[in-house]
Amino acid sequence: MAKMSYVHTKGLLGWLATLSVLCRILAMPVEVDPECSTTSAKYVLVFTGMWSQTAFPKQYPMYRPPAQWSHLIGVTHSSDYHIWQKNEFASNGVREFSENGEAWTLMKEVQAAGERIQSVYGVFSTTTVVNGTGQTSSEFEVFTRHSFLSFIIRIVPSPDWFVGVDSLNFCEAGHWKENITLDLFPYDAGTDSGFTFSSPNFETIPQEKITEITSSFPSHPANSFYYPRLKHLPPIARVTLTKVKSNHIFSLPLEPTQSNQIPTGNEIGHSLINTPLDCEVSAWSPWGLCWGKCGESGVMHRTRYIHLHPANNGAACPPLEEDKTCDPDNCV
Repeated sequence: MAKMSYVHTKGLLGWLATLSVLCRILAMPVEVDPECSTTSAKYVLVFTGMWSQTAFPKQYPMYRPPAQWSHLIGVTHSSDYHIWQKNEFASNGVREFSENGEAWTLMKEVQAAGERIQSVYGVFSTTTVVNGTGQTSSEFEVFTRHSFLSFIIRIVPSPDWFVGVDSLNFCEAGHWKENITLDLFPYDAGTDSGFTFSSPNFETIPQEKITEITSSFPSHPANSFYYPRLKHLPPIARVTLTKVKSNHIFSLPLEPTQSNQIPTGNEIGHSLINTPLDCEVSAWSPWGLCWGKCGESGVMHRTRYIHLHPANNGAACPPLEEDKTCDPDNCV
């Protein structure tokens, strides 16, 4: 297997250029008995963000920055390689990418795996999705020896959250799959302890394993994905993979274009899911002083305030003030 080349440049355009080089200088597959009817297949990947305010109303990020998606980094590989795995520790590369969107260390890890154990065939990327709902796409090639796809895309903003696929096999029963559609759900890389999309950096010590975020886990009311009324979270994204007959694989663009960056908003029907968000209120304040006339019952007062306003027909807020009778402490 030929060595994967690495170009040291800086900035967003730099690592995209590196990905482009890695794609074009693909390693030859190792000679093995073919498992599929043909030695290779080409696919188009379409990533669809479904992170809308109606589907995920709790603490939905509107600015600084608004809800969006990072570049997707995809790897075609053999069965003995993993870019990330559920219930395993994230590598330093996955850590940097899921926390900050920095891809250099991750690219070095992919390169090292290709050189050391010949498990990686190619690397590809997509452009960013500048809204929570939108699409981006790319093409890639798989071989019988390297018939697996893994990818990762960061949720922006977030502490260390991402969506992705680990080791999806395109060769089944001697044939290349024609179409695959997968709903995607959020994962926690286990490296940052923030609960909300805009949480400040708070390193997890010791590091935890990669876990799927659900409507009830982590079971903390401050968690941005905590919806205790839901049995399951709605999908936050979707990926479709379609086998193509063309022999052409387009080169990676370094900037978003109209063809591969499609902000769609409400045009994506799946983003119109309405997730009910119940009102959340604080604990009651302490009771105030008991006021009243001498010889008569007095009144004491306490209050609470709204943490989250209800949305999408969620439960309304309970009363925020409460009185009760008492014996006056200082009668007048």
